[in-house]
Amino acid sequence: MSKSKEKNIPYSNMSYATEPTKFVKFLRICFSKQIFSFFWLNLKIMRIVVGGHS
Repeated sequence: MSKSKEKNIPYSNMSYATEPTKFVKFLRICFSKQIFSFFWLNLKIMRIVVGGHS
């Protein structure tokens, strides 16, 4: 029984992909970071809107 590893084909699309780190994966699902980013983006949009309407 030999264990074969899947090898990437050189110059295929898969060979250029990078694997996200554990920290990046955590930030993608972190609820508190998403809430903060949501309000930060809304604040930036409101500054643009208010600045254009004054």
